[in-house]
Amino acid sequence: EVQLVESGGGLVQLGGSLRLSCAASGFTFADYAVGWFRQTPRGEREAVSCIGSSAGVTWYSDSVKGRFFISRDNDKNTMYLQMNSLKFEDAAIYFCAKRNTGWCRGSDFDSWGQGTQVTVSS
Repeated sequence: EVQLVESGGGLVQLGGSLRLSCAASGFTFADYAVGWFRQTPRGEREAVSCIGSSAGVTWYSDSVKGRFFISRDNDKNTMYLQMNSLKFEDAAIYFCAKRNTGWCRGSDFDSWGQGTQVTVSS
């Protein structure tokens, strides 16, 4: 059974940083692209970032490019999202998700975790 468990969310001040982690199990982590999407308080979902199976290819939404950085450790079956210069509009529930191939492009999310809340305060 695929399991994805997020951690690292919390309350952060405007302009601050957080690092999210995602511990994966139940599948061969190194074979699949993984990424993050977020759901805002208004219920809008947005894909945030993705990293390919080899970690050589990454993708970011325009809204986070240059501020967020995704990485993975295939030996630890763990993915990370370093979030810097956080803005009010970054406040959301962040979900770790698995793609159905090793590539970010031309694939879909097929499993995701329970999410971790990120709140940005002034």
